[in-house]
Amino acid sequence: MLQALAGSVSAVPARSMAAQGAVRSRPNFVVVVTDDQGIGDVGCFGAAEARTPNLDRLAGSGIRFNQWYSNAPVCSASRSAILTGKYPPRTGVQGALPSQPTWDVAGLRAGEVTLPRLLQGMGYRTGAIGKWHLGSVPHSRPRAQGFDEFFGWYSGWLDAYSHRYYQLGAPPGKIFHDLWRDDTEVFEEPAYMTELLGREAQAFIDRQSARQPFFLYLCFGAPHYSMMAPKKYLDRFPASMDRDRRVHLAMVAAVDDVVGSVVSQLERRGMDKDTVVFFQADNGATREERASSDGGPNRGGSNGRFRGFKLGLFDGGMHVPAILRGPGIAPGQVSERPVMSMDLLPTFLRMADPNASAPSGIDGYDFMPVLRGERPAHAAMFWNHANQRAVRAGDWKLILNPPQFPGDPVADRVWLSNLEADPGERANLANSEPERVRTLTEQIREWEASVGLTRP
Repeated sequence: MLQALAGSVSAVPARSMAAQGAVRSRPNFVVVVTDDQGIGDVGCFGAAEARTPNLDRLAGSGIRFNQWYSNAPVCSASRSAILTGKYPPRTGVQGALPSQPTWDVAGLRAGEVTLPRLLQGMGYRTGAIGKWHLGSVPHSRPRAQGFDEFFGWYSGWLDAYSHRYYQLGAPPGKIFHDLWRDDTEVFEEPAYMTELLGREAQAFIDRQSARQPFFLYLCFGAPHYSMMAPKKYLDRFPASMDRDRRVHLAMVAAVDDVVGSVVSQLERRGMDKDTVVFFQADNGATREERASSDGGPNRGGSNGRFRGFKLGLFDGGMHVPAILRGPGIAPGQVSERPVMSMDLLPTFLRMADPNASAPSGIDGYDFMPVLRGERPAHAAMFWNHANQRAVRAGDWKLILNPPQFPGDPVADRVWLSNLEADPGERANLANSEPERVRTLTEQIREWEASVGLTRP
């Protein structure tokens, strides 16, 4: 089963992942994260109607991951794993953190060992641009967690033009402005947020010296609600397209333009050969009504062949698009080996310094030897959200308390799938595989205990 989980890297022999020539010892890193973008929202992952030429070119110049998993089906928990290399329960960040104008929401713990903090210690200049959503209390903010610079917001989402958070749901509601440069509030309305983040990303890169490596963490609010896109992006898609889908893809197209401008800037400055560029979505596309144009379940995002959506532990919630390009990585690769977001921290540390050791207490590990076939992938991968639990071991995936989505009711409280035979998780094999269910359930219980989760 471990061989099945390991999968393969196709298109290029494993040996071609060795260095393709001299590169400087410490590469730059640009990490791009989008919000609520499904694997069916990127052209190179098979979405013919998407307009993502820059992401497609990025994939063609490096590795496209067909088996990349976010550590959670929702934003805050997912992002905590990216920055810490840990399962979200170990970070203290669960689910989606609340958004408050009092700036006292606890998120990442004081003194947390984060990727930017570790890179700072190796001489890197670090910058966070865009959505944070990992806490607004002073010790959880970006500059307290290893970033030298910050431009962005603390809340879960913002209006794309006014840069204000609007509470959705029960009264009394709240509205507050939430855009900051370091600790100073700044006002940029009516700039379109995706384009504003592109401006700031390019300005950050322009400030960098060739003598000092940098780490840029660029986190878009798109295509998360508020669902807004300028006409020039909407016009790339036919007016006959479903309204939710058209706006969603227009927002993705705006992100794609920014990615293209950042990559072009690296090329103009002669930094592209020394820079690792990584892209992933924080979780899958959503069905939330508050993202729709008509009050019904949202129809904008696509998780391709995978069942489920954001907030659920079917694969559609956290099986996301991911792309990696960088020094020594040959172009045109397609990876079928399961990887998790928490693996980024140890992988990037080794890229920055081959002799670096991963910090103690993390759950991820360097995935480059996995891609080269030198070590197996994770023997088991775990997820939690609310009362849901899931484990993938080999080709088998077990979900306890599987999610319900409009139009897709699930009566069973235990769901077992063979992902090789049934990647859409349509057939429940729990009744025919009772011993496997028992074994995988025991693994979930052991994992819960190891990360400090209580049994739901």
